Amino acid sequence: MNRLVYFIAFLILISCKENTKNEEDSTTFSENLEQEKRDTYCNPLDIDYTYMVYNSSRNISYRSGADPAVIEFRGEYYMFVTRSFGYWHSKDLLDWKFIKPQQWFFEGSNAPTAFNYKDSLVYFAGDPAGYGSILYTDDPKSGKWTPTPSISNNIQDSELFIDDDGKTYLYWGSSNLHPLRVKMLNKDDRFLETGVREELINLVEEEHGWERFGENNFHPTLKEGYMEGASMTKHNGKYYLQYAAPGTQFNVYADGVYIGDTPLGPFTYMKNNPMSFKPGGFTNGAGHGITVKQTNGQYWHFATMALASNAQWERRLCMFPTYFDDEGLMYSITDYGDYPRFGPSHPTKAGQHNGWMLLSYKGNVTVSSSLTQIMKFTSNDDDVKVTELPLEKNTNGDIISKILTDENPKTFWVAKANDDKQWITIEMLNPGKIHAFQLNFHDHESGIYTRVDGLRHRFSIEASEDGKNWQTVVDRSNSDKDAPNAYVVLDKPINAKYVRYNNVEVPGANFAMSEFRVFGLGFGNVPEKVTGFDIKRQTDRRNAIFKWNPVSGAQGYNIRWGIAPDKLYQSWLVYDTNEHLMRCLDRDTPYYFSIEAFNENGISEKSDILFIE
Repeated sequence: MNRLVYFIAFLILISCKENTKNEEDSTTFSENLEQEKRDTYCNPLDIDYTYMVYNSSRNISYRSGADPAVIEFRGEYYMFVTRSFGYWHSKDLLDWKFIKPQQWFFEGSNAPTAFNYKDSLVYFAGDPAGYGSILYTDDPKSGKWTPTPSISNNIQDSELFIDDDGKTYLYWGSSNLHPLRVKMLNKDDRFLETGVREELINLVEEEHGWERFGENNFHPTLKEGYMEGASMTKHNGKYYLQYAAPGTQFNVYADGVYIGDTPLGPFTYMKNNPMSFKPGGFTNGAGHGITVKQTNGQYWHFATMALASNAQWERRLCMFPTYFDDEGLMYSITDYGDYPRFGPSHPTKAGQHNGWMLLSYKGNVTVSSSLTQIMKFTSNDDDVKVTELPLEKNTNGDIISKILTDENPKTFWVAKANDDKQWITIEMLNPGKIHAFQLNFHDHESGIYTRVDGLRHRFSIEASEDGKNWQTVVDRSNSDKDAPNAYVVLDKPINAKYVRYNNVEVPGANFAMSEFRVFGLGFGNVPEKVTGFDIKRQTDRRNAIFKWNPVSGAQGYNIRWGIAPDKLYQSWLVYDTNEHLMRCLDRDTPYYFSIEAFNENGISEKSDILFIE
């Protein structure tokens, strides 16, 4: 009898331990899942962009970041950006800290290039004058660089590439007439030229619609796009020569690829071009970039996005996961490219959209004061149309600002002051579970024209379900972080219909913002599958017209296309329309297309794939 009691007690003890273990495993899984959700990022990248010297003679003050050169060096990462008076360092590709070098170019670097040579030295070039020494260091964290005792010409928009055998190549070019070129240098003899030069590739706009100049690949007078921003990636013995077109200020700025068997070519146009392309949505463009390999083997493409509000060359940075498919074709995943994305540490979906949707779109916005509200449009003849919107108030007498939730970075609101009496309140169209915010601050006559220490964005954010009872969910009121595109993920999501930004202090004379974006998931239904999807390629086969039946409750639609049913690598996101004109197709390529609807609750099932000859 005693043996039976002991045996039953033993079984109970084992069961309790197993249950405890299951609970611990469940808790660990839940914690890991929450950490994965917090470990996200959102384009444009949230870094402390530098104010530009470029238009300082015209008293135009704005931040910008463009033409990134990102390298891995000894397990960590360095990012060099046009005219930034230094560079950034990161251990995880998410958190970037600025390094001010001890020796640098007086106007910052321009279209920089950097290369990690066998984890021994970092080489760098990018003198804005287009010539100069190639710099090197074995300790980029220190900011100490040494120039090579020779001068290299023609290093504007260049790419330095050192092959496994030590042979060194410099690619360069930025022109709407001349091709990309390459010359060989002797790494072991002061990077002197060896005499080997080649002309490589040029744009072929009559065949490649995406290379055509202008917004949406249309310009009334100029027909030649710019080919620039060369970059080289070696993968599985092949050489992927990347290039940007048609112009950095346009929504269709993209990177294409030619593939060769040697660094000197010959190179063949990649049939699924462009490799990196983001023409629709909030912030556009994904060109003039570089592809870097993470320590775990994942590739990332860093590129330039157009903002072009204060000036044509006002830009931001983005990063997208990049892959090589079974045919050796290079492609980046850019769909929902300015929505939150899984961070680089995610084991299977790094860089891909994490499922959080836009809750704030077309939300009702009221503000504390209004100096001005502006809508800008950069036309294709480079004229900037500026419209000052009339002051509107609601029935309670509160000032309305519709442009803060319109998904347009070229519209902005400016408060009358820069103090703790300024605020923004959004009543979202529908309640939802909030996970994150993105605050896109605007530079309005900031009066800053270079790299300045001590800049900071101080604020708090509250949330409410009823607009009466508020809870502080973000408190950066004492922060020293400079975050012109602040991306803030909540430790725990919160249900709300109202959010309120409370200003404390931001750079510049006036608090100004272009977009207050709220991400999470709504409580309603995902849109139905799109029907009536119709595509007509025009006589000019680079163009196609798309139409479909509107879907009830949809915010917008995402068109996908590619060269095969399982290679729909391209996408174009549009809001509030059921038709679209593309001018970015390759003339002689047949395509497969699909479309999906989306709203704050999620993304619909994709439509059936259509083949268009």
